[in-house]
This record gives sequence, C-alpha cells and structure tokens, in this order.
Amino acid sequence: MPAHSRPGFPKAPPPRGPNSPRIPSFYRPRPSATPPLTGPRLRSALPARKIVGLLSELRPQQMFLRAVSSGLTSLFRTPGLAAVTAMSTGTFVQLDPLNYRDGARVEPVDSSGTEKAFEPATGRVIATLQCSGETEVHLAVKSAKAAFEIWRKKSGMERGQVLLEAARLIKEQKDAIATMETINNGKSIFEARLDIDTSWQCLEYYAGLAASMAGEHVQLPNGSFGYTRREPLGVCVGIGAWNYPFQIACWKSAPALACGNAMIFKPSPFTPVSALLLAEIYTKAGAPPGLFNVVQGGAATGQFLCQHRDVAKVSFTGSVPTGMKIMEMSAKGIKPVTLELGGKSPLIIFSDCDLEDAVKGALVANFLTQGQVCCNGTRVFVQKEIIDKFTKEVVKQTQNIRIGDPLLEDTRMGPLINGPHLERVLGFIKSAKEEGATVLYGGEPYEPTDPKLKHGYYMTPCILTNCRDDMTCVREEIFGPVMSILPFKTEAEVLERANDTTFGLAAGVFTRDIQRAHRVAADLQAGTCYINNYNVSPVELPFGGYKKSGEEVGMHKPATVASAATPVFLSL
Repeated sequence: MPAHSRPGFPKAPPPRGPNSPRIPSFYRPRPSATPPLTGPRLRSALPARKIVGLLSELRPQQMFLRAVSSGLTSLFRTPGLAAVTAMSTGTFVQLDPLNYRDGARVEPVDSSGTEKAFEPATGRVIATLQCSGETEVHLAVKSAKAAFEIWRKKSGMERGQVLLEAARLIKEQKDAIATMETINNGKSIFEARLDIDTSWQCLEYYAGLAASMAGEHVQLPNGSFGYTRREPLGVCVGIGAWNYPFQIACWKSAPALACGNAMIFKPSPFTPVSALLLAEIYTKAGAPPGLFNVVQGGAATGQFLCQHRDVAKVSFTGSVPTGMKIMEMSAKGIKPVTLELGGKSPLIIFSDCDLEDAVKGALVANFLTQGQVCCNGTRVFVQKEIIDKFTKEVVKQTQNIRIGDPLLEDTRMGPLINGPHLERVLGFIKSAKEEGATVLYGGEPYEPTDPKLKHGYYMTPCILTNCRDDMTCVREEIFGPVMSILPFKTEAEVLERANDTTFGLAAGVFTRDIQRAHRVAADLQAGTCYINNYNVSPVELPFGGYKKSGEEVGMHKPATVASAATPVFLSL
C-alpha cells in the first residue's frame, strides 16, 4: 500500500445507544477486515413523489473480501474470476468483444466510429470499442424481439426465478464485479461493493414483484364485465451513465424483465466493461439468448436505438441536454420515455441539528463517488447561528479524506472519470473564484505518491464559501467534489432559495424538530427528500425528480415502467 500524504481519519465516536440516529459515513478509516457500513431497507407509505428517509440508522454488517473458487464456471472471459478479484491497479486490459447479442460476446457487424475507455486511476487506455452502427443495432433489436416472444409467455413466477438466480450469481461474485467496476469507473472499492449489493437487491426485489402483477375485473351493467391484462411493451432500450455502470444496468433491466420485456442496454462509452458481466449473468441464470443485449457506442448508436421502429420504450440516465435530445428522437416514434437526469440539490442544515451528523451528511452529499452523483446536495445552506462551527468542522473532516488508488481498502476518494471532465470541474472552481467565492480547502489537481497513479485524474475535494445564489457554481451542476456553503436566516427564506432552480432531483434537511422536518420536506420541490441522512437509496422506493431532473423510476407505476394495461370488454 503506497504512502499517502494525508493522515487517517479521526476515530469514530462511541455509539450513543441502539436508537440514536446516525448519518452513514463513507469516510472512516478501516483495516481490510473491518466491516463497511450498509443499511437496512427503508419502507414508506408516503406518496411516490415525496420520498422521505426518516432518521435511519446504518448499522455495520459483516462483509468479507473472499477468494472466489477457481472451480466456479467463469463469467469473465478475460481474465478469470479469481484473477479479477486479485487484480491490482494498472494491470487490466480488455481484449474480448464488448457487444453482447444472442447470448454471446460479438464484434459489431458495422461501426459508427471508435471510442477509447480509460482506467481513471492511471490514465491508461484499457479498451478501444467499436461504436455499433445501424446494422448492428438492427440485429440486436431482432435478437431481442425473438427472445421477447419466448419471455413474454412465461409466468411471473418463472421470470422471477431467473431474476433470483441472477441475483444469486451477482452476490456470489460481488468482489470480482466490484473490482472491475472500480478499474473502469475510478470509485473506491469500498463504494463499489456497496453498489453491487444494491444491484443484486434490486433484482431480488423485482423478482418478488414479477408474480404479483395482474389486471382487474370490472363489473358492467346487465351482467357484462370487463377486465384488464398487464401486457409487456416489447423491446425496451436502457441507456446508462458512467457513474454507476453496473448498478444502473440492473436498475433498468430488472423491472423491464420482471414485466416480461426484453432489453437492449447501451452503456456509457466511458465505462463499457461491466454491463457485459450482467449480460453473461442473465444468460447463465436461464434468460433466453437475446433477452438482454449490449450495444456499445456514443450519440450515433443512441440515435439508432431511439429511432428504431421495433423499440417500444427508452429509459435514459444522464445529463439534461442529452435527455432532451433522447426525448425528441423518441417522440418521432411516439415511444414512452423515462428520464433520470441531473440535479443541483439543496442540503438545508438548521441550527438545532446534530452538528456531527450534519457534517457527515454534507460529506456524503458532496464527495460520494468523487462528487459524480446526480442527486448530491451541493448547495449546502447553513443557518447563520452555526455556520462558523459547521464550516470549521467540515473543512477538518474533508482534509482527512484519503485520496489515492481506488483498489486499496482505505481509499475513500479515487480519480474523476477522465481528463476532460477533471478540467471541466477545475474550470468551475476557477469561475467561482472569479465571481467572488473563497476556496476554504482543495480544488486543485492532486498527484498521489504512487508513481503508477501520476497520470490519473485526481483532485482534492473543494469547499467554497462566500457564495451567492446567482453564482455559476451554485446554479449549474458541476458533477465533481465541490461543495458550496451558503448562509441563511429563516425557514421561509431558505425554502424560497432552495426551490429557485431548474432542477428538482433531491433535497436534504438536518434538524431535531421533526415537525419542521416534515413541513420543509413537503415544501421542497424535489422528488426525493432526506431527513437527517443523505444518499440513502433503498430499492423499495422510486427515485426521480421534478422539473428538468426527470421523472421517478420504480415499480410504483408499472404502466410507466415496462407494461401496459389492455382493456377487454365482454357483453353477455
């Protein structure tokens, strides 16, 4: 383990009792045998458009880095499972084809260009992918249609069994999948393991729902009656983002497959690798060949998918400008579209909060996955009475975040996704200073001491103060580790300022006053509201936003996810 220029994190305070609310902390040091934090599933009867996480406590749960038996059938063709788990930074190169069609990896039959995928930790090229052309997209759709005709006739119970087996395989191979995710994405292995946990949980959840979807019987006058049938839409397209490559592939495919659909998934060209692992897992779990195909590519490939006449629905996660283009392209074919887009979420910290929890919440809300999270609470509104205390403590804790090799157990911040994105984030910080903001800490390129990381895309997490609501750093989504601290006086004032944005993905509130907490959550124009926690995403609840942040995703409105209710009328 290379030396780090930053000290370890301060020792966590002792527990305050079994019922004490605590914010999850992703920034505590731990030796390799110390269990990371994970959380219980949260359930809520609240309306789907307002998801409020209530004083949840994340308790330690044992997770062990285990050696994967070499006797298992390998889903990874290059290299084997055991080799993937033991891999170190700077050693992986993808050699096998990156498209998946008819149950096997294939090279595309035609191409619309090439893209290079990098290992963010080192800056090395780990794959050169052929962007799928129109003919390859057509073959993928044709394959998915054939699989759909088989899959749609299976019962919900049968579909659920395949999803459960896929979940079991993901769980069994968690460490190897997490390692591959870290290599291609740059997030810490600690975070990547948590992402893989939520992935298999997603499949388990939808497997349980698959058999429960049913139509309705409606009695009509004179002995007549009608009924509705839940029918799958057909071939659905999922277009993923690079910040949660494997998890998003699971989140999009699980509800689609549970409802009886087939899916073609296009990963971001920055992170093409891990979606192939999911495709192989579905095949091994018993899905018909072609049920989950993967096509690689950029904008042109996405256009071929959105405009294909046999695609029934498109689901996209990514930026607002790209989401608008996808909606426009899909509208030409009258295709339903689900968009999960960007955000500039407010985190409101009242003076009566638990300061320790609020500081941890701000860290999680800004520096998780190097700040590359759409729902991050990057506008941190702090009541004036405590702003000095809060600022001092948040700077102190930020200075202790370990930056470095993302495959090392004690790293809590890895590199950004690539060089252009790093320059973009640094450009926002430069602009903030020009507009009058003060950099309290960080915001500079960072070079780890390990020589093999010298060309990686690292920076120090940044804290800005003296910010105004009209500054670029406060108005626009930066998508990097940049926290803007803004003072406020009253509840009414901060609500008006928090809602003064074109986004509405998430929001957070820290206060001991539970009546205020619910009142503020109800008035915030955000799809997800966190109370005394942040970035908790239980699979049981939908996720999505208001305004330009898109719409909710989840099974709470099945017709918008992957099935339609078809009425049948009978006269007797």
